[in-house]
Amino acid sequence: MLKQSSRYLRIIIPLTILFYFAPVIAIILVACGVFDISRHRVVTADLMTKYFVGNGLVTWLLSPVNVFLDLISERNKYVYALADFPPQHRAEIEHVLKVFDDDRDEIIADIRKKMGDSQRGMLFYKWYDKNTNDSIAAFNKEMTYIKTIGVSVFNKKESTSLHFGPLRLTLRVLYNLTPLKSDNVFIEVDGQKHYWHDDPLFIFDDTLLHRSINGEDNERYCVFVDVLRPSSFTRLQNVIMKIVQVAFNNFSGIFYGRWTFLK
Repeated sequence: MLKQSSRYLRIIIPLTILFYFAPVIAIILVACGVFDISRHRVVTADLMTKYFVGNGLVTWLLSPVNVFLDLISERNKYVYALADFPPQHRAEIEHVLKVFDDDRDEIIADIRKKMGDSQRGMLFYKWYDKNTNDSIAAFNKEMTYIKTIGVSVFNKKESTSLHFGPLRLTLRVLYNLTPLKSDNVFIEVDGQKHYWHDDPLFIFDDTLLHRSINGEDNERYCVFVDVLRPSSFTRLQNVIMKIVQVAFNNFSGIFYGRWTFLK
């Protein structure tokens, strides 16, 4: 109880000070945060606690930016099918997924060697538009819409807690390379479960509350791709992406603190 109270105070005190010295900024921050959580199907006390004083704090602080990104992007569907994307976006996504399909066994074997005894592994080929691994030449080519390419690995019976992604500049494309016929391996977004055996492809707005579960005694290998949201302002989105690349380059540990980065 004492620990939870101190967490609330760490937010309430700075927010009170902000309301005193910069009330307009404080009102915008609170209003954008309320809008953010209202996008969920059911708003609960637990959801608000996670968002405002838990692991959603960074997402809340970035909520005015996210509202701006909403304004310059097409209407957010929250969960997407590949057919929802314009042809240019779809072509880049399909190209990347085909490379993973064609080289699936080699990619998994390479990552398995690098994983060792780690519980969670993350291998990036591209990180916010910056090439970080030259082992697959096709991923090092300049892309207009795809900004991050990687593979996440869960060891046996490994899962994430419920969490929020930070920015709505992109949408998260997930493609399970090892879909098991099991209801114990899934991703849950805003209370809705997607089972990988139903469809290995899942695309969503990762600023919604979500978690990934691997409840089996098998490793789970999942491609993840960040693709710019469909918008009439692609050039502006790419300018913002350059800023994000610099800003997030030194803070990846905030979002992937419990992951082992594989090279």
